[in-house]
Amino acid sequence: MKKELFKSLIALKQSEIPFDVIERDLELPINRKKIITIPGVRRCGKSTMMEIAINHLVKDGVSKERILWLGFDDERLTDLSTDEFDKIISTYMEFFPHIPMKDVYMFFDEIQLVKNWEYFVLRLYKSYCKNIFVCGSNATMLSTELASVLRGYPLEFPTTTLSFKEFCRFSGISTTDVLEQDKARLRMAFKEYNSSSSFPEIVLTNNKSEQLNLLPGYFNTMILKDLVEHYNTKNIEVVKYFTKRILANLSKPTSINAIYNDIKSQGLKVGKNDLYLWANYLCNIFLFSRISKYTKSIIKEQQSLDKYYCMDNGIRNAVLLPQSNDEGKLLENNVFLHLNRNRQPYEKITYFKENCECDFVVQHDDLVTQLIQVTWTMADPATKEREINGLLEAAKVTGCANLTIVTFDEESTITTDGYTIHTVPAWKWMLK
Repeated sequence: MKKELFKSLIALKQSEIPFDVIERDLELPINRKKIITIPGVRRCGKSTMMEIAINHLVKDGVSKERILWLGFDDERLTDLSTDEFDKIISTYMEFFPHIPMKDVYMFFDEIQLVKNWEYFVLRLYKSYCKNIFVCGSNATMLSTELASVLRGYPLEFPTTTLSFKEFCRFSGISTTDVLEQDKARLRMAFKEYNSSSSFPEIVLTNNKSEQLNLLPGYFNTMILKDLVEHYNTKNIEVVKYFTKRILANLSKPTSINAIYNDIKSQGLKVGKNDLYLWANYLCNIFLFSRISKYTKSIIKEQQSLDKYYCMDNGIRNAVLLPQSNDEGKLLENNVFLHLNRNRQPYEKITYFKENCECDFVVQHDDLVTQLIQVTWTMADPATKEREINGLLEAAKVTGCANLTIVTFDEESTITTDGYTIHTVPAWKWMLK
């Protein structure tokens, strides 16, 4: 019975190739001879990344028959046991007896739904096939756990929500050969990008009310499935309130202790250590990223307050009522997402705070390579002075002279105190 089902599922997926999908900036490697895992926040397009990889394979001359795709979220596979994994391979081999297994590309979506799947994948990798791609829901297996269960074999290729360049591509807006009229279109597109969601499904949904209905569902699933169920966490309402507090404090140093005192003052019962754990969990499920204060002392870094950034502005706006002064905060969040999306493994992002503040310090190992301030506008002289002073103090402390201020739409070069500061519009900076 299962063999016939496997045949049907294999044939069905092959019939869909090539997939009708929009390209992403990130490309999965297709011949690294590794187990490729695709971590990322729920609904960011992990399965689509595998479909894009398959399209590239076919374009490069790989026949459909050499591609095995199975999605284990099919309700007919809910009772699949590990000893039935071998039937998948034997079924495929019966289908295509002329194809050596070493020449097959295997794509497994939501394989984590089957208990002890990792032993099958490892055996498959060691014995038969060197090109295996795995992705799935955070609720079942987080990326930090994947590396452990697969014993160091996988290569991770994290997937995020859409970059601004991808947002334009999904929206049908050209980002090449920018003419004057295109600049106006890009400015408007960026304003929309900054204030709304960059989840692929949301961007492709033209109906605003449908968008607004989808986003709270994303948030609730992340909290209930990826955090509460995965970590067996209690106090769901307190978890939600805690998450909202971090969202409200976006881009500012956040005191978990202060949030604890606030929760306690409301008569809610929760341990302080639980809040620190929840903060870790929220980062583990990719809802937040956090950065520490720039310092050369490991001890001081551990003692400083972290800043938190949300993986999608639309999620934040769906959970909190947008405020009139949110544009700058959301811009800083998007600047961080851009930096983090393009960050190399050897790079680190921190913030600077002494007498003045600098939003982002980018380090290549111990060498500071960039200092970046973010503000919606510098029309107010006091704002301009604050941003410049923050950069100058950070430059003198870190020894970095690569100074940038990212704004919504201002562009200029400022020379002061022996330093050159480049002010750039966010839409242009994010298209580089």
